Amino acid sequence: MPDLTPVLLKEEIDEAVAKLAHRISTDFENHQLVLVGVLKGAFIFLADLIRHLTIPVKVDFVRIASYGSETSTSGTIRLTKNLEIDIKNKDVLIIEDIIDTGLSLTYLVDHLKSFKPKTVRICTLIDKRERRKIDIQIDYVGHIIKKGFLVGYGLDYAEEYRNLPAVYDLQL
Repeated sequence: MPDLTPVLLKEEIDEAVAKLAHRISTDFENHQLVLVGVLKGAFIFLADLIRHLTIPVKVDFVRIASYGSETSTSGTIRLTKNLEIDIKNKDVLIIEDIIDTGLSLTYLVDHLKSFKPKTVRICTLIDKRERRKIDIQIDYVGHIIKKGFLVGYGLDYAEEYRNLPAVYDLQL
């Protein structure tokens, strides 16, 4: 049985989500904002975040595959679900559960920019810099975590542990 060490408690996550939503609502007041959730991991974070927003938004999802059932990225990035909403001349905010190497997110930013949005910004619950390979500008960060293989609150290992209400370091 894998060992789970608590990293972020539910209360810490809830507080970070509320603070991020307040900042986003202030920064994007009177804008046409489209939230782009990165499946599958960000769906819980996005659902909680959107309930705290005080501005109208549109929501879409993309899906990027790079991990499979491994604990580190394969380095091969594939877009397996594309946007359905037109983002041309709109402000886009990518909603990500965790940013690790930065490879997938850099790929996604470049992909979204090809649709000619007004702006593309990034919001993540967790900025984990342990394995960062690309320096990427993250506009909204809930928590900075130094290291660990994290699961829970949408984060998974081989499609397991997403349902946990807090974030844990998984020791395999």
